Amino acid sequence: MSGMQTAPYQDFARDKLGFEFNDIQILITALTHRSYVNEHKKSVNEHNERLEFLGDAVLELVVTDYLYRNHNEPEGTLTNLRAALVRTESIGAAGAALGYEPLVRMSRGEKQGGDRARQQILANAFEAVIGAIYLERGYDDASSFIHKNIISKLAAILESGSWRDAKSHLQEVSQRMDSRTPQYRVIEEVGPDHDKIFTLGVYVGDRLMGTGSGPSKQVAQQQAAQAALDEYAKRAN
Repeated sequence: MSGMQTAPYQDFARDKLGFEFNDIQILITALTHRSYVNEHKKSVNEHNERLEFLGDAVLELVVTDYLYRNHNEPEGTLTNLRAALVRTESIGAAGAALGYEPLVRMSRGEKQGGDRARQQILANAFEAVIGAIYLERGYDDASSFIHKNIISKLAAILESGSWRDAKSHLQEVSQRMDSRTPQYRVIEEVGPDHDKIFTLGVYVGDRLMGTGSGPSKQVAQQQAAQAALDEYAKRAN
């Protein structure tokens, strides 16, 4: 890529990440979705999935280390806190706040996709950026980036109670308020077998209380359960 083409990425690194990249191509790769490579096979041959794999591991280690050192809680509670911090919604929101969506290279089809699909791409790119920072700058800078953009949200998560397992929490609430156990049903499956998006609904009796979507039924169930909990919260108010 020419200097003019790479300039926005250098600006992003300097203004949003806080440092220059010696090898700006690694950041560009971190913001390149597989679909873009499929559309530009002659000029682009690397997407961000390997960096995402690396960044995911670094993210989990930094968050786990922080929680272990700062929260004297049982393993199950720490696991739920970590899950709340690193779930797609949390890291997708962190990516959106950094404002790099215009820099993410994806296919025309993906650009026209739904909000959930774009959030997943942003979340994956965020993890890939962590991987790029780790390779370019080392563990300490990657850790600082994660603390600033992810761990800083922990206080709000604790206050809201959203760290609790949504399905278990919903079962407690629905039995207390309606004397019923929630049931999950598949509403829709879209996409090829290797890249499906599932949409599920959670019902309490005959009433649809919430829906959720995700790359697995388990993720979609958690989303639906959280939506149902939000509905119960509105009823309580």
